[in-house]
Amino acid sequence: MPSYRYIARNTAGERIAGVLAAASEQAALSELEAKRLLPIDVSERTDRSILPKRRVSTRRLALTYSQLGEMLSAGVPILRALRLLGKRKGDKRLSVAVTELAEAVAEGDELALAMSRRPDVFKDTQVAIIRAGEKGGFLENACHRLCKLLEAQADLKAKLLGALTYPAAIISIGFIVLAVVFVFFIPMIRPMFARFDDLPFVTTLVLGLGDFVTQQGVVAALLAIAILAAGSWYRSTPAGRARIGTAAVSLPAIGPLVRSVVSARVCRLLGTLLESGVPMLSAMAIARQAADNPKFDAALESAIEAVRAGDRLAPSLASAKLFDEEIVEMIAVGEESGRVDRVLLQVAETLENRVDRLLGNVIKLVEPIVLFLIAIGVAIIAVGLILPL
Repeated sequence: MPSYRYIARNTAGERIAGVLAAASEQAALSELEAKRLLPIDVSERTDRSILPKRRVSTRRLALTYSQLGEMLSAGVPILRALRLLGKRKGDKRLSVAVTELAEAVAEGDELALAMSRRPDVFKDTQVAIIRAGEKGGFLENACHRLCKLLEAQADLKAKLLGALTYPAAIISIGFIVLAVVFVFFIPMIRPMFARFDDLPFVTTLVLGLGDFVTQQGVVAALLAIAILAAGSWYRSTPAGRARIGTAAVSLPAIGPLVRSVVSARVCRLLGTLLESGVPMLSAMAIARQAADNPKFDAALESAIEAVRAGDRLAPSLASAKLFDEEIVEMIAVGEESGRVDRVLLQVAETLENRVDRLLGNVIKLVEPIVLFLIAIGVAIIAVGLILPL
């Protein structure tokens, strides 16, 4: 019996993908309907070469959308444009995916439908915006909006990683300095203290740490790596991701930064979807999945139910107490003026600027703390070695 890959949405609007066995495509559609799933795409499963599990660069994908939009604006047919983009050698995985899109479009499929078959490359957000562009007849504008969205997401991620680089470098240098002291320097001078009968506590502590590092350092390093690996695995589980996400939002110094980052991502995504003609409830469901934080997920779920019942978006977001009052007020004004999409994009820019400021404040706070801890460690070592003399 053949098997069919399917992409569908459940009654909550969540996207579900999977494989089921059925005698025919019609039987597969009937089985999905019996499970109360709304099919988006159903296709027979065929063997395909397995590409390396590597993510497509967000900036390269943004460039692809930009070039596609430019060619469509210049009057190049979509099939020819996709084939030209599929010949690029910069990213093999993306080139193969775009070539598959060209083949599907040549067979008569819509571009959004073909994209939905490659969720590993084209996310729900991109599929929804392209589908709205195809239905509304402004596909080139949809491509340009996607380019701006992906570039903004890449810029925000780069800012976060760039801000963490300096503290990580300081911490790494501090560990290297202390490791050199304990592994090489202390064992060289340890025989000097053999003639002392009663050593001060600080000296005993420093020499004991030196003995531990030289004798059990490898075991301790392996244990630390195992703990980090276990933490990374726990974070990848639903329960771990939920607990860590909830704790991150509530932390004193990190919480405001996390809330601003997630709020900016949600607002920019929701604004871009609405600007592209995606219905409010569908856009909110996609934005909820992109939040990747349990508190924001619950808040957006409540907002979806409120909007479905006929309420406004702003009051439901205000009740969650995750968005600042001025942000909620801006969204309320946007709803009253009928330009909530434009206001959400303005809110996203405001929040991204706030992230820059908060990152600067966090770095200013972390840098002296790390340097102070390193200085304390060096001072304890110096005192422990000098005091007996």
